[in-house]
Amino acid sequence: MRNNIYFTLLVVLAMTTISCEKDTPQYLPYEGYTYSELNTNGGDWVPVLQDSGSSIDVPVPSSTNSQDYLNELEDVKEAMADITSDQKKAIRYWTNNPAIRWNEIALELIAKYNLIPGPNADGSYTLPNPANPEGPPAFPFAHPPYACRALAYMSVAQFDGLISAWHYKYEYNRPAPFQQDEDIDYAYEENQIPSYPSDGAVIARASKNILTAMFPLEEEYLQQVEEEHLESLLLSGGNVMSDITAGLEIGNAVSETALTRASNDGMKNAQTPKAVSDSIKQAAYERFGWAWDNLEIPERPVGLTPFFSKVNMWSIDDVESVRPIAPPQLDSQEFLNDVELLKDYARNMTDEKRRIANFWQDGLGTYTPPGHWNRIANEIIVEEKLNPLQTTRTLAYMNMAIMDSGISCWDAKYYYHYPRPIQLIEGFETIAGTPNFPSYTSGHSVFSAAASEVLSYIFPEKAPTLRAWAEEAAVSRVYGGIHWSFDATVGTDQGREVAQYTIDRAKADGADQ
Repeated sequence: MRNNIYFTLLVVLAMTTISCEKDTPQYLPYEGYTYSELNTNGGDWVPVLQDSGSSIDVPVPSSTNSQDYLNELEDVKEAMADITSDQKKAIRYWTNNPAIRWNEIALELIAKYNLIPGPNADGSYTLPNPANPEGPPAFPFAHPPYACRALAYMSVAQFDGLISAWHYKYEYNRPAPFQQDEDIDYAYEENQIPSYPSDGAVIARASKNILTAMFPLEEEYLQQVEEEHLESLLLSGGNVMSDITAGLEIGNAVSETALTRASNDGMKNAQTPKAVSDSIKQAAYERFGWAWDNLEIPERPVGLTPFFSKVNMWSIDDVESVRPIAPPQLDSQEFLNDVELLKDYARNMTDEKRRIANFWQDGLGTYTPPGHWNRIANEIIVEEKLNPLQTTRTLAYMNMAIMDSGISCWDAKYYYHYPRPIQLIEGFETIAGTPNFPSYTSGHSVFSAAASEVLSYIFPEKAPTLRAWAEEAAVSRVYGGIHWSFDATVGTDQGREVAQYTIDRAKADGADQ
């Protein structure tokens, strides 16, 4: 089942000339591992959307000496006795930290749907419509704002669900099947985390529900993936069916809460009609004396999601409170110096600058800049051997910060409506395409700075490297000729400022105590 979507993805990427090899989502080559911590107090942590870990009701499990539970153990042993090679492969794939696998699936879907809808025969454009996902064009267009939002909602639902699971795990303290019956061998490294409710089932159901809402054409595929994952939980010796059932109940509850928020967060109005887009441009021209013109070929009549700036943020009440200072006037020395800087980069393009520009491009047919930082986070999570609760906390706060920073970035883009270098430097050419939205500030810079700051908070020993990567991602857009240098430097500061709101929230959730 994974091969089907992967084959489709490879076809898409092969047809997308601006993609590069590293942007093809790859599964991390890791197996089940011993967690660095168990976080026995995790059920007391403060969730993002739920009131507390006990907000969701979960039934009291059967005692381990009850006939019902003993029957469940027999069911596990019978299933394991008939295990197939494909089932063993699935167990190895899902591991004992499946939050990473679901994150990778999300990145696959983002890459698959990160394609610009083409024009109609008459030259007009039809927007992807969630009410008619088959289109044409197919819904969604998984551009960076869409991608960061999908990742944020999935990660938050996972995190809230696992806080609830941890609460009941240590309230009921029911041992895992392999701890109850010596004839049951656990497929992964053993740990002492109670099995009820199943954390894997929480992750599976929350992820499947969120991704189905975000990518409705993938409903059948996601259902198949969930079924494989749930089966692996039982066949691994880690859960009985009642563990899984309780986990599914939590997953349903947290995803319902998350999707209720999503349905009212303003994203459905982010892509504006042409008249509104034109009025935004005119207001900027009257305010500053400049306006961005879309120079992509073929030109789309409306810039990308002008009202993404009005989507509800996770940790900031007013997007204008983090709006950066105005960019340089077009007759200022700062601006003229930047013109010469970009000309110099173009005349003296080195292999290293080109490599950096290509590595961080994350354009069409890829998992986008937010996805790139999720890949980085996943690699660190495996290296540090985080348990699923720690994993989802990391991904939730990082993706919340990325989404908030993106909203702030889009506010600056359409408020200032600053022209791109290709518009103002005669004869100038980029090496990385022409994005369909204004220049200031740089989305790559903002996304990367926000992600690196949250990861630096969680993994302080890696902070110098993470921040250096963010700065490289920022300057890559200058090397590519897509952005002015101040788009990148101010965008980096902007992303760091926005991320601090998320970090302050994370510091108050109880996990650091």
